[in-house]
Amino acid sequence: APTHDYQYEKAAEDYLHFLKYLPRLPIKIESLLSDNYRKPVDRHQMDMNSGRASKGGLTRSGVECNMSPVRGKTGGGVSAGRGESMQVPAVFDYERASTVEDALALLVRHGPEARLIAGGHSLLPMMKLRLARPDVVIDINELRELDYIRVEGDELAIGAMTRHATVLESPLLAQHYHIFAEAERVIADPLVRNRGTVGGSLCQADPSEDLSAVFAALRGRVMIRSATQTRTVDARGFHVGPYQTEVRDAEILTEVRVPLRPGSGSCYQKVERRAGDWSIAAAGAFVQLEGDLVVDVGIGITAVGAEQFTCSEAEEILRGSDGSESVVETAARRCGELCNPSADQRGPVDYKRHLVAVLVGRALTKSIARAKGDMS
Repeated sequence: APTHDYQYEKAAEDYLHFLKYLPRLPIKIESLLSDNYRKPVDRHQMDMNSGRASKGGLTRSGVECNMSPVRGKTGGGVSAGRGESMQVPAVFDYERASTVEDALALLVRHGPEARLIAGGHSLLPMMKLRLARPDVVIDINELRELDYIRVEGDELAIGAMTRHATVLESPLLAQHYHIFAEAERVIADPLVRNRGTVGGSLCQADPSEDLSAVFAALRGRVMIRSATQTRTVDARGFHVGPYQTEVRDAEILTEVRVPLRPGSGSCYQKVERRAGDWSIAAAGAFVQLEGDLVVDVGIGITAVGAEQFTCSEAEEILRGSDGSESVVETAARRCGELCNPSADQRGPVDYKRHLVAVLVGRALTKSIARAKGDMS
């Protein structure tokens, strides 16, 4: 049936997306697709209590290999009946935290193989594909103390547990930065936006994440808390590699802060194959003007291998200029030249470089217009 075929296609696409950024995994894609998506699995072959026999997964410090999401005792599929197969995670323990202090204590108690879960739209798919295999999952949905959007001094403060839908609908964010609503509107679908959180998106550290590009463009700061201290990391330095961040063992991202910039405009542009899909490429920008002079600018780029989700060289081309069409074109073209996309089912490298230049140019042009008072 078409629905069944689509489920296979989506699952296979998820595998290809994750594996594109995890080249060290000793897994043959052909084996994954045939064993997990084209063959039913006898439920008697699957021992759910031995799911940790081939342990591995994503840790805070990096990637552990030795994963084998195929049939059998360490398999990724179990019979759903009538010749169909479904994906199931390996065995894990479950804890629920009621406060930030409680969550930190649970992380200390269970060690580095514990994972936090909020919306679950990033962690659960990777657990089902056996690309993440935590020993313990700690539910932090009751941490309402981290669900807020407010102004503190000369900064916007966004709690890590703030849902995507809240960011999308926030009049406070819309007052200062259009980029938030424009990015959130093209993140996945309403079901994901209603449950997914700002902190979860950033900590997943997916190289195609939209909010990573937004906060890189705005040069935000990330607040990370442990049982003994709170430290601050620049958003542009928060991601240290695919699915790797500066968050250490027994730490929690609690807040993201963005400077208020009077006289600025911002915009987000994205191209995807279909609504809710991973980006082919996306770009965001803000521009701050004094008269006709660009006094500050930020560019964020995702899904195309841009270093730290930005292009500092292009920002320097714009800073101090009049923001003319030719200057914007030069800066946008430089973004396309310096990004590092890979060829995949979404398009070849040359196409993606060209797309980056077009999207950055549109985002910068719209940001300049908004900084001059055109709020369309």
